[in-house]
Amino acid sequence: MSKFIISLVAIFFVTSCSQNLKQGNLITVKGKIPVEEMGVSLIHEHILVDFIGADSTGYHRWEKRDVIERALPFLMEAKHKGVNTLFECTPAYLGRDPILLRELSEKTGINIVTNTGYYGAVDNKYMPNHAFGATPEDIAKVWIGEFNNGIEASGVFPGFIKISVEWKGALSPLHAKIVKAAAITHKATGLTIVSHTGADDPAFAQLEILKNEGVSPEAFVWTHAQDGTIEGYVKAAKQGAWISLDNVNKNNLNKPGGIDWYVALLAKLKKEKVLHKVLISHDAGWYEPGQENGGNYRGYTDIFEHLIPALKENGFSQEDVDLLLIKNPQMAYAVNIREINE
Repeated sequence: MSKFIISLVAIFFVTSCSQNLKQGNLITVKGKIPVEEMGVSLIHEHILVDFIGADSTGYHRWEKRDVIERALPFLMEAKHKGVNTLFECTPAYLGRDPILLRELSEKTGINIVTNTGYYGAVDNKYMPNHAFGATPEDIAKVWIGEFNNGIEASGVFPGFIKISVEWKGALSPLHAKIVKAAAITHKATGLTIVSHTGADDPAFAQLEILKNEGVSPEAFVWTHAQDGTIEGYVKAAKQGAWISLDNVNKNNLNKPGGIDWYVALLAKLKKEKVLHKVLISHDAGWYEPGQENGGNYRGYTDIFEHLIPALKENGFSQEDVDLLLIKNPQMAYAVNIREINE
């Protein structure tokens, strides 16, 4: 192939990607926005999490005004650092509250995105009873219903699918069923699949299920990937999956999540030429019902106050930072059905 033809192919590919991105939307708690309006995005955070279990949780467990009073200063602090969009990753039966999130979005001006899906980790403590005997199609019907009709009677619609599997070993039949339900939902909605995963083995087990269902790895976010390996990241990224390194914490000294650890890992991923498939966030917050004043709420600013300066001291450019915090989130979360083209 001549250099001229190669150049034409490259131009066509870049143009096509740009056009697809321009046509993409993100579904926030206040409605759809073009992905170009996302700006700086934190792709994995929490505002409220209720760990009591699926059989006991509910809106009776917290007062919205108390949560708002506690969370608002932290969100405003993030906004002042330039954050324009925040993905709230608390799923149903673990404290998801769409009305609360919409009110906080209105008060802060931050685009907040909530989700549909079920959380299978922690011995299925947060799974609703009906899911155990349901088929993948039954479960997907619930999630697709929220996409089409909104969450309960809130008028708020989900912007991604949040699922969870156990972090080690083979997937259980129940967790494999959740992943298949996510595949069905993605093909019906275009919502990105964000899976609390951890280590390499469950990540690739899920990718195999998705591919068998005709869903491209481009639709999959390997969440909490900091528990995986560099070899796994590169392999998954080259398949098209998104690598979510989402526990930036300045207090994690000399261990995963710490600033030095992130700088070293991101440098390796940049060298491997897969930085365009990497997402970063804090997995911070959050108000916990039953704890005094909601417990120890961790803010959303370590990336801006500590990680970005450290990256720039180690050869990263502003373009690299924008890739991680602006461009990659736009590409990963734009509502878009991503099937495998045979």
